[in-house]
Amino acid sequence: MAESTQYLTNKQGERIGVFLDLETYHKLINQSVVDSELLSNLSLDELQALADIKLSINTQTELNDLLKQSTENQLSTDESATLNDLLTKVDQLNILKTRARYTLNQLQGSSRVA
Repeated sequence: MAESTQYLTNKQGERIGVFLDLETYHKLINQSVVDSELLSNLSLDELQALADIKLSINTQTELNDLLKQSTENQLSTDESATLNDLLTKVDQLNILKTRARYTLNQLQGSSRVA
C-alpha cells in the first residue's frame, strides 16, 4: 500500500515540501471548500504557533486584576468597559486557537489516509 503523503526534504533532512496522492489532494481541496472553519493559507508552523498562543503577561495581569476588582464590585465605568473589551478579545483568540487546532487535526488526519 502506497503512502498518501511524501515529503520533499533539503540536504539537511528538513521537510520543505509535500507530495500528496491525488485522492488526498482532492479530499483536502473539497474539505477546505466545504468546511469554512478551516484556516487555509497558513503553514503548519503558523497553525501550531496560533494554536499555542497566549496572552502577554501584561494583558493577563491586567485581566486578572480587573476580574478580581469585578468580583469585589470595585470597577469604574471605564474599567468595566476595558474588562468587557479584554474578555471579547480573549473569546476571539480562543476561537482562532480552536480553529487552528481543528485545522491541524484535519491536516494530520488527511496525511494518515492510505
